[in-house]
Formats: sequence, C-alpha cells, structure tokens
Amino acid sequence: MEEPHKEITLRPMELTDVDEFLTWATDDRVTHFTRFDTFTSRDQAIEYMKIPHPWLRAICVENRAIGMIFVIPIPNEGKRRAEMGYLLGLRHWGKGIGTKAVKMVASTIFKEWSELERLEAAVDVRNKGSQKVLEKAGFEKEGVLKKYMKLNGKARDMFMFSLVSHDHDHDQDQDLPII
Repeated sequence: MEEPHKEITLRPMELTDVDEFLTWATDDRVTHFTRFDTFTSRDQAIEYMKIPHPWLRAICVENRAIGMIFVIPIPNEGKRRAEMGYLLGLRHWGKGIGTKAVKMVASTIFKEWSELERLEAAVDVRNKGSQKVLEKAGFEKEGVLKKYMKLNGKARDMFMFSLVSHDHDHDQDQDLPII
C-alpha cells in the first residue's frame, strides 16, 4: 500500500519530466499493455511530450513524475464519451497509487468536461493489475470485446470498464414501457 506520508498529485506533463518519463517509458514491463512501443531514446520521448494531448497529466509523488494518466475524447462523440489510460513506473506498482490517480481523474474530469457522460477504459484481459485498479476506483466491468485492440502486433481481447456521470441519469426516459 502507498506510504501515508507521500502525497499523490496530478499535474500537466512538462518537458522537464523527460528523465523521469524515460525511467518508466523505456521499460518493456511497464509498456507491455500500451498502444505505443517502448521508448528507446530521449529525443523520441521529447517528441512524444511535445504532441498536444487533449488531457494528459503526470502522476507525481513529491512532484516527481512516476507515471502518466490521460483522457481522450472518442472520435465523433464530441466530449460525451472519452477513454482513459494510465501507466506507472514498475517500482510504484501495488501501492495504491494507480487507484488513487484514477479516482482523482474520475472526480474531476466530469466537472472539467461538463458534456462528458461516460469515461471508459479498455484493458487487456491478461492485465490483472489494471483491472483491479479500475474496480477499486469504482468502474464497472461491462464485458469482453474480442480482438478489440492491437497491442504488440497482435489483436487482443479487452475488458471494457466504464464510469458513467450520475448528473445525466435523470435524462433517461425511465417511464417508457418495456415492449
């Protein structure tokens, strides 16, 4: 579990985070379940960090970037639906940091993006750690999407997890008869 004296914060990624970024983005064990390949150079990491991202934050302990978390709107949905992804440096796994970061995003992203109704995360069926993070953060496991995403050159089965904004629940037509 996370050490109680270490505060977890989220902040925008900065180019000055590149050395910390490289400690986890160059580790095949950390990037194994990501859509991007393991980084191999500082220049490659800097180029990635310069790309404008809709919502990308460094997961920090004592203001040191130990991982990242992002939210990306689903194309053609405006900001009604978005996907979340995250990764942490290996030495920070199993300490509750990922769960806390996901909870922090979930508690703020629906306010930042007022039109957001659904936050989702697709997780490789083999990635037990990430599944636990999402379940502990209150996401619902919806089911398996067969051959949904290409990871490491192979189409992979993914669990779909979601968190739905409760602000929009009252918009449902609950009085309609079921036919």
